[in-house]
Amino acid sequence: MRTWKLSTKEVKRVQVLTLVKNRHLTLSKAAELLALSYRQAKRVWKQFQAEGAGGLAHKGRGKPGNRRLAASLRAKTLAIVKRKYADYGPTLAAECLAEEENLKIHPETLRRWGIAGGQWKPREKKAYHTRRARRSCLGQMLQMDGSHHDWFEGRGPWCVLMVIIDDATNFTYARFYEGETMAAAMDCFWRYAKGHGIPHELYVDRDSIYRSDRMPTAAEALAGSGPLSQFGRAMKQLSVRLILAGSPQAKGRVERRHGVFQDRLVKALRRRKINSIQAANAYLDKMFLKQLNTRFTVKAADPANVHRPAPRNLQRIFCRIEQRQVSQDWCVLYDNRVFQLLKREQRLALAKRTVHVHEQLDGQIAICYQGRQLAWRERHPTTGVLQTGKIFAAAAEAALPPAAPAAAALRPLTRA
Repeated sequence: MRTWKLSTKEVKRVQVLTLVKNRHLTLSKAAELLALSYRQAKRVWKQFQAEGAGGLAHKGRGKPGNRRLAASLRAKTLAIVKRKYADYGPTLAAECLAEEENLKIHPETLRRWGIAGGQWKPREKKAYHTRRARRSCLGQMLQMDGSHHDWFEGRGPWCVLMVIIDDATNFTYARFYEGETMAAAMDCFWRYAKGHGIPHELYVDRDSIYRSDRMPTAAEALAGSGPLSQFGRAMKQLSVRLILAGSPQAKGRVERRHGVFQDRLVKALRRRKINSIQAANAYLDKMFLKQLNTRFTVKAADPANVHRPAPRNLQRIFCRIEQRQVSQDWCVLYDNRVFQLLKREQRLALAKRTVHVHEQLDGQIAICYQGRQLAWRERHPTTGVLQTGKIFAAAAEAALPPAAPAAAALRPLTRA
């Protein structure tokens, strides 16, 4: 016995025409119920009498569609995908086919062809999870993370892509670095802040860059604040709430953006034969990020931009700050270097006092005491010769006494 699959509309016709067959309803009334003209109702009634319910099924059901693309086009497209875009996904492959091969195939059509031909596998069904609602405004919260990957596919060094994405709009900023370090995280956030402003919240993972596991000092315990990493201290100075994610899924927006970069950016670098961090960063800034944000940025629920203006002294904030004790001979030891405080600071009685050493991302050094920058010169570790140091502000540099005309004219300092 043959089985027919009928649509809801066809089932309704069967039910109404069955009433006509049993003489419970006239054909004229049936046409009114089915929203058909009387002539059309007569044709449908004739098909029902001749073939039963199966006569009402659409005759094209189970047959190839009239608008189906030609088999030759399908074979040609799959051959190109297999030859040039074997590791591409359907969406990106469809874009490249349209751009480079002038073949405009819908991504879902290409996906079905590829799955049938063994090029791709069907999507796996995942367990149910509730997605966190987006923040409502641009600049309300950013997510930041580093993506470790063979970005140059063996043509260049392994490196990390630091990615920042706005939670409300998906607006993205990214930059390559040699590793995921404190300096890389600070530099990436600094560049974003200079271009777009300071956000209110930053969502990151629990890497040691963003949190500190050391025991709190007595002062921190009395103040009721835990220990901070250098990056955490910078965020506190900028009044940015630092949120530490409990799992990768918690900051899923930036994790999914990693997948986009590892798919699209790797292939774009391959096509342009880019194999260095410097060239890749130039390509990101000039072309790729603009195209990415044009395609994937969404509208925020609230059109307000709540970024705050970046302060002028970002270089004083995005730096490494360490406490050091001044020795009896007014020297400060930091990172295997010796900094001699100058005599002009003697009225501060700095011996055995605690000072703060600020090391900028570009390596410049400033030594501060109670918010004041101190004048100093660096003592070479082997020769004992003093050399003029660098500090943050040009005005402070001008305040230093002139350096000696020759390094040999300076005698090594000795304890009294």
